[in-house]
Amino acid sequence: MPLTAAVISGVQKLVLYETRARYFLVGSNHAQTKHRVLKIDRTEPRDLVIIDDKHVYSQQEVRELLGRLDLGNRPKMGQKGSSGLSRAVSAYGIVGFVRFLEGYYIVLITKRRKMADIGGHSIYKIEDTSMIHIPNDSVRVTHPDEARYVRIFQNVDLSSNFYFSYSYDLSHSLQYNLTLLKSPCDPGAEPEEEVHTQSRQDSFDIFEDEGQPTQVVHGIQNEPYAKYVWNAKLLECVKDVVHHDWLMYIIHGFCGQSKLLIYGRPVHVTLIARRSSKFAGTRFLKRGANCQGDVANEVETEQIIHDASVMSFRAGSYSSYVQVRGSVPLYWSQDISTMMPKPPIRLDQADPYAHVAALHFDQMLQRFGSPIIILNLVKKREKRKHEKILSEELYPAILNLNQFLPPEHCIDYIAWDMARYTKSKLCNVLDRLSMIAENVVKRTGFFINRSDFYCHNLRPDDRWGDLGGHISSNGRVQTGVLRTNCVDCLDRTNTAQFMVGKCALAYQLYALGMIDKPKLQFDTDCVRLFEELYEDHGDTLSLQYGGSQLVHRVKTYRKIAPWTQHSKDIMQTLSRYYSNAFSDADRQDAINLFLQVYQPCDNRPHLWELPTDFYLHQSNTMALLHHRRSYTYWWSEGILSYLPLPYDEVPCEENMKKVKVKRVNRYDQSIDIYTEFFKPYELTSFDDTFCVAMTNSAREFMPKTVGVDPSPFTVRKPEETGKSVLGNKSSKEEAVLQRKTAASAPPPPSEEAISSSSEDDSEEDREDDASVSQRSTPVRISEAGDGGRAQEDQHQPMRETYGLNLDDSPAKDDLVIYHTFAHLGQNQHTVEKTEPTYLENAINLVPVSRFEEDSIFEVSPPRVDKETCELFESHVMTGHGQVRALCREDVLMYREYIKNRYM
Repeated sequence: MPLTAAVISGVQKLVLYETRARYFLVGSNHAQTKHRVLKIDRTEPRDLVIIDDKHVYSQQEVRELLGRLDLGNRPKMGQKGSSGLSRAVSAYGIVGFVRFLEGYYIVLITKRRKMADIGGHSIYKIEDTSMIHIPNDSVRVTHPDEARYVRIFQNVDLSSNFYFSYSYDLSHSLQYNLTLLKSPCDPGAEPEEEVHTQSRQDSFDIFEDEGQPTQVVHGIQNEPYAKYVWNAKLLECVKDVVHHDWLMYIIHGFCGQSKLLIYGRPVHVTLIARRSSKFAGTRFLKRGANCQGDVANEVETEQIIHDASVMSFRAGSYSSYVQVRGSVPLYWSQDISTMMPKPPIRLDQADPYAHVAALHFDQMLQRFGSPIIILNLVKKREKRKHEKILSEELYPAILNLNQFLPPEHCIDYIAWDMARYTKSKLCNVLDRLSMIAENVVKRTGFFINRSDFYCHNLRPDDRWGDLGGHISSNGRVQTGVLRTNCVDCLDRTNTAQFMVGKCALAYQLYALGMIDKPKLQFDTDCVRLFEELYEDHGDTLSLQYGGSQLVHRVKTYRKIAPWTQHSKDIMQTLSRYYSNAFSDADRQDAINLFLQVYQPCDNRPHLWELPTDFYLHQSNTMALLHHRRSYTYWWSEGILSYLPLPYDEVPCEENMKKVKVKRVNRYDQSIDIYTEFFKPYELTSFDDTFCVAMTNSAREFMPKTVGVDPSPFTVRKPEETGKSVLGNKSSKEEAVLQRKTAASAPPPPSEEAISSSSEDDSEEDREDDASVSQRSTPVRISEAGDGGRAQEDQHQPMRETYGLNLDDSPAKDDLVIYHTFAHLGQNQHTVEKTEPTYLENAINLVPVSRFEEDSIFEVSPPRVDKETCELFESHVMTGHGQVRALCREDVLMYREYIKNRYM
């Protein structure tokens, strides 16, 4: 079977040129060797007219084309003073096209920032966008409400947590993407044959009579998962008109990556959260589910662990684990007409047959397989019934659905009052969550793209043998998923997901051969790095849905948070209340307009005139149902036959229709991830690479003192850590830290940010700041008046670097050890290597080296073969300008490179 690879988008850099009658959008790949051109008509006041000739231009052809356009659009032929073609803006991708009451706008990405790297595939965050009106001013038909719609649309801040990739499908999980690359491809299908014919013409071999047989690779493109794509509606009007390279799908949520160094071996820990675009909105305005089974605040969180020493998907080791959060799948809402912090919960519609829950869990069975495990964290005991209403309605719905499923694929329901356990002084919340997490991970398993190591057979672990999931020849596959919910799906849910993720992380590291037992302890560098990543993840999702950061964190449930944290929690609660009361309605309107849930029209009420958006999200209220689903066979056809495997990942005929395959040369730029990642055609610096700038466990968390175990799995005391365990940071420092966790090149903190530390830090943090072995402090230049302070700063780096004060004399025991070591070194070179020699002081020295002449003073030189010597001499002669004649293999390799690069 030929090799498969993901297709890299051929449009990564864009330049928009304008004339009075047209826009010309020129897109190129990263190397700027292949170009495409879109022609957009500006004379139509309302319609969008786009022409894509589907032709691939070379750099020279594009220059000639732009030169002819410039010459043809000048006011007078040959006049050099005024240009007929002007450059409007440079961009990195198209978000989409949108129309309100006048003509169309084009939304372009003008700034981007690298956030993560998975197998050489870069993930970018949108930093800035530009919204350009397409029709010319001479044909523009003005409308008085157009400007208001533009302001509402721009309330969706595209520079806040929107992500994209040119070569990696962010809407699907790593398990889906790698499973697709290993699935058999059928080159005989119609769409593939068309691309195949075109590919054969493009890759005509001019050295066919002399060359070696060209290896064929199947380039694979699949459709994104519509639920997690946020600009699908904005691209819908051009999807069937332009080439696929112009379409770039974006997701909304969170993306962060950190580096875990295990004795110098890099392991990348990546966290990706995908927020659903269906039934999306803000906290009190979007609750429960809609009539199609889509729930509010639905987020799919995936943690990816991979050994960064090998980049390739084919040869590297990759592991992932997925879990989901989302509102309780019922028809419920909260009355926000009264100014109350906790509005009463009400059930909007009776659903005796659990129809909406059936639609929701049908989607989950199709995407994740079985078992589906529900972790319900809402309160059970309340003086006035509030959250308990949801539990009393959800549990009968699950029982009703389970009676029609096979017993081995039933939905598991775990109800646990987390808030009540937190108030109890006798109960440890995280211990209970750890037990639940262990059970869940054993049931679902996790994904890894390689088979078990031999060391797992040598040192078997009981928990490893009980692990669930599907085991294949290529590794393990996660079957099923954990679905966690509370009322808001924010604070309690994030802590529960962290504990499950921590348990899964232990199994993932064990499967990659990094640890000897699948268990991780708190207060280690590894868990602290993971906890920081999850807190940034929770803060980001909480800001998007609730309007504030997390109120209760992992430290709160561990009961190690300082007293100052309570005041910060109060401020976050007030911030959340203010956002929900005053700004959520405007944010909801912006989301509805951006997702095209509401489309402006002259003969319908304006968006701000609608009393509610209920009818926009509940489609069955505006039309009669022509087909009603069965209440007993509530799952989609074909799903049960493949369980526990997810139906979406099965290579059946229906799924393969969503995949496009084209046959290309193995050196073709559209699938060459090596050239895409390393960019050998550019002059780059190692210091500017993303891997150097990302958060590093050794730099950020490991103690700075000598003599401490550098393992990231060693439990640290609070005074030994590179960062404070309590983690009290001012708001500015938190913002810098969040950018540092996720950003490729975090900006250095300003002097203002360093000097404006929080005044409410606890005494423990102040002691930590004063401790010289705690963290690396910046070097301060003291003034002449600070004599004592300057003297202290001079000694501080010495103690921090060496772990002791060099002015003090060594202890007596240390001197004895040193003299013994020196005595061993003096006698080592006289020891014969043939047999053990007994010295006067009865020290038994056993040779451990295979070389006969090795000692601490000399080493036998290695033997170099003749071929290596000739190769070295050839390099030296080439440096002097004397190039040897190329052999046949070198000539063929060079011709193959030139053919695929320039022809």
